Amino acid sequence: MTIQANIQGNYSVDKKYRSAAVNITNHCNLNCRHCFVFREGNPNDAPVSIRGEMQDDAMLMTLEQLRDRHEIKGLLWMGGEPMLKPKLLRRGVKLFEHNTITTNGTAPLIDFGPDVLYVISLDGPQDLNDAIRGEGVFSKVMRNIEDLHPDFSSPVQVQTVVTRTNQHRLEELVEALLPTRVGWMTVSFVVPRQDEADNPDIWETNEDRAEAVHHVIALKQKYPSFIRNSTRHLELMLPPYADRITAVCPATQSVLSLYLEGDHFTTPFCCHGNDVDCSRCGAWVVFHTAARMERNGLVNWEDDPSP
Repeated sequence: MTIQANIQGNYSVDKKYRSAAVNITNHCNLNCRHCFVFREGNPNDAPVSIRGEMQDDAMLMTLEQLRDRHEIKGLLWMGGEPMLKPKLLRRGVKLFEHNTITTNGTAPLIDFGPDVLYVISLDGPQDLNDAIRGEGVFSKVMRNIEDLHPDFSSPVQVQTVVTRTNQHRLEELVEALLPTRVGWMTVSFVVPRQDEADNPDIWETNEDRAEAVHHVIALKQKYPSFIRNSTRHLELMLPPYADRITAVCPATQSVLSLYLEGDHFTTPFCCHGNDVDCSRCGAWVVFHTAARMERNGLVNWEDDPSP
């Protein structure tokens, strides 16, 4: 069977990738304000019926072939909302050594076992989250978390997108999550579009963003086991390191990103789509990878590695 994927751009047909991030559906039950998948110019068209998308057998066969070709160990299952395709997920998580499912948390979670991690998106306390994700979403997500069976074995984390709007109220979310079954929390920072301005959620420069980064570092110090970003990860988001890292983007070298386009997958410019402003990138995967590379002695971000 032919691999139904158009791998191009920053990606290479004969390259090994540590992991892949895959949009398995372009359908979603929410319309989140800062969602990068549904920006204009990205592969995100959805047929009227979810059944009209790429068939499960073809999708799984393609992912299996890409796994073998690129020696992919871990898969990040994304959408749209991947929990709209539970049957595909049940089969798909068996194909990879490590699996992460990113979800808006509004659908009940399925226990896929201890080796499948859920990452639930919440972006602040109830009023701020629902202004981004829709009225009633926060309560629904928290109720689904509270309703998890005591023997539920799949670990659950929350990821928050930090913006100018919520940067001063992150601790409220931490305090709301601590008594629940959520094991830990990670933070990413909003990734602007090219030339994007006059948006209350974004910072004009990385220097402007520094206050928010320092605030998260303080949270990390106060809740060291709950905030899972490493301190070095966060420090690398500050000038001058941020510019050095985004200039070479380590994520494009280690993550194969696949968006769903009709009956095949296609590779966008980066995992956040085709229209990103790399110079102001705040993506978790970029700075997590950068910190890991430094820890493994592959680079020293104290020096500028760019040509």
